[in-house]
Amino acid sequence: MNDMKVAIVTAAAGAGIGAAISRRLAADGIRVVITDLHEGRMATLSDELTQTVGSECPWYKLDVSDHGAVETVFNEVAKRYGSIDVLINNAGWSKIEPVSRMSLETWQKCIDIDLTGTFSCMRFALPHMIEAKSGAIVNISSISAWEMTTEHGAAYSAAKAGVMALTRVAAAENGKHGIRVNAIAPGLIYNEFLRRIYPDEFFDGYLEKKAVLNRLGQPEDIAYLASFLASDKAGYITGETYGVSGGVHPHA
Repeated sequence: MNDMKVAIVTAAAGAGIGAAISRRLAADGIRVVITDLHEGRMATLSDELTQTVGSECPWYKLDVSDHGAVETVFNEVAKRYGSIDVLINNAGWSKIEPVSRMSLETWQKCIDIDLTGTFSCMRFALPHMIEAKSGAIVNISSISAWEMTTEHGAAYSAAKAGVMALTRVAAAENGKHGIRVNAIAPGLIYNEFLRRIYPDEFFDGYLEKKAVLNRLGQPEDIAYLASFLASDKAGYITGETYGVSGGVHPHA
């Protein structure tokens, strides 16, 4: 059996939240299994994490909207390392279209990746955690689930609200098995990918208009909380959603 905790992180390649969480968990001494669709960037990060941990941190190409592929990858990880102790559901996608003109393709793709993908990963991690009578799941939602705004798009906001509800129900179902399920709702966490989604005016004046702490959020801001929620230090916390928005949208 594996003597290290094993964490699966989805959408882990690149410069965003997934990669930052992967680095933080690796620094915590966890074997991190990274999944994404970008093979080259995954291979680079895998090499980096392997050096950090001192043992293999592999990567798997995975589209979380492919239910069967999720089952295959998760079962392979459990077979290879003996457990799945931590799951970070970070994969997400968005395209901003008003409801009155939104294509069914846009709606379905967002739900498939952001909500159903989160479900699929939980569905195939939980049996291994139940068998082990322990585990921690951290789902990445968004403050868009709470906000009344046009900035994020209805499909994304609806999916992320669904992630929060899914988190609460899964926590209620699995606490008796020693499994904790929590969510993080980031505000604006900057990376270059967001420039492909949001118009320039979304970023213009953000510090002056919204940022209480006078800075943009960074992926590491989410990584530190994910590390805590995945650890035994958060052993009495489950079913919660934590906003990390720098005060832009406090929620209690």
